[in-house]
Amino acid sequence: MKSQQNTQTMKAATAAKKLGVYLPATPAEFQDGDVSRAELNELQANPPAWLVKLRESGPHPRPVVAAKLGVSIAGLARGGVTEALTSEQIDALKEAKPDWLEKERATQAEVRKETARIKKRDAERAEG
Repeated sequence: MKSQQNTQTMKAATAAKKLGVYLPATPAEFQDGDVSRAELNELQANPPAWLVKLRESGPHPRPVVAAKLGVSIAGLARGGVTEALTSEQIDALKEAKPDWLEKERATQAEVRKETARIKKRDAERAEG
């Protein structure tokens, strides 16, 4: 008896998330279909022009915006940023340095510092 291998597919929203792009900004044919694992791998290995352009100039999804600004996604929400932003808009925010952005960056730095301290403490406990 021969086993048949099913092709693993995902929704376009999942594929967009894995590619780090904002789904509504992708071409209609991408949004309307399912994406196989092989297609996703091909998009990652050889991105088409639309994918390269989206990654460079946006609009970017909130996780990418948060990373580019050095804040958390919750920090974006507290700052009133709820929509996808382009690279140009992100750069403008970095230059303007609004109070909320400075505060959220400081908060994020503290969180990273505390996470590193806990990781170091746990590693020391595991050793001894």
